[in-house]
Amino acid sequence: MQLNADFSKRAAVHGQQIEWVESPMPGVDRRMLDRLGEEVARATTIVRYAPGSKFSSHVHTGGEEFMVLDGVFQDEHGDFPAGSYIRNPPESSHTPGSEPGCVIMVKLWQFDMADRTHVRIDTNKMRALPAADRPGVSVMPLFHDQHEDVRMEIWAPGAVIELDVPHGIEVFVVDGSFVENSETFQPQSWLRLPCGDTLRATAGKDGCKVWIKADHLKKTPKPPAT
Repeated sequence: MQLNADFSKRAAVHGQQIEWVESPMPGVDRRMLDRLGEEVARATTIVRYAPGSKFSSHVHTGGEEFMVLDGVFQDEHGDFPAGSYIRNPPESSHTPGSEPGCVIMVKLWQFDMADRTHVRIDTNKMRALPAADRPGVSVMPLFHDQHEDVRMEIWAPGAVIELDVPHGIEVFVVDGSFVENSETFQPQSWLRLPCGDTLRATAGKDGCKVWIKADHLKKTPKPPAT
């Protein structure tokens, strides 16, 4: 399956405007944002766990990172409330589920295969710091290495954002709204811009909190070789 698979072009999906699709696991539904591959895929997806649902224990051969958007995500490593950012690197394993139910934005098979760094961050306990030379923008770093930069940004009401993205960028709305290319992005909206583009956006009247991944599209993504 290929969905928004041309990484040389702008792609946008408004998650709240598309239907939930059942996954192979009962009680777990999905809204797909981009995808390369079949059930094993390089994918960006919004996933909803019904209360009491869970997956059996499994290994993430290609790694998994996710942001908890609502409810509480649970596995043997702990309980992770909305606002949690998790990285489970390649070859890690867990048994995910949620007794109260939850919604997460998850990315699969998008790691450097040598990465073995676990990350578990509760952004509710962090403070965003003003970004140098970017008026109206505060930044909360989440992860950085030679392959990618992951962060939360908080845009003040009406802030004008202009950011060159030489190696591509993905922007996912956690709260609030922004306008880009005359298109309004609200919670669960996702935007991907290709290498060499420029992000030009204006935050809404209540500001905006966005999850950002940048500098990760230097090499053209491919489906998993499995």
